[in-house]
Amino acid sequence: QVQLVESGGGLVQAGGSLRLSCAASGRSSSSYRMAWFRQAPGKEREFVAGISWSGGSTFYADSVKGRFTISRDNAKNTVYLQMNSLKPEDTAVYFCAARARGGGFAYSVRGQYDYWGQGTQVTVSS
Repeated sequence: QVQLVESGGGLVQAGGSLRLSCAASGRSSSSYRMAWFRQAPGKEREFVAGISWSGGSTFYADSVKGRFTISRDNAKNTVYLQMNSLKPEDTAVYFCAARARGGGFAYSVRGQYDYWGQGTQVTVSS
């Protein structure tokens, strides 16, 4: 069983930065494709960013391109989300997700992930 534990959320002013971390347990977790999703109150959970197992490929939602950066450190079994130039509309609970199965898939489709963390709250004040 894989466990994902997010941390790093908090309250920040608009224009500020935060770095989220997602620590994964499990021997094979460094081979998983990983992603960050977020869910604002009353809204659907939406894709934010994804990263291949090697870190060589990254993918972003249009709303965060140029402001957020996803990265991973496989030696630490940890995935990061660096968030800069934060806006009030970035306020949400941020979730880490892992895809353990092989084969092709779309990073942005939440139903294709095998494991989820419990989420961490990010609040951006105006």
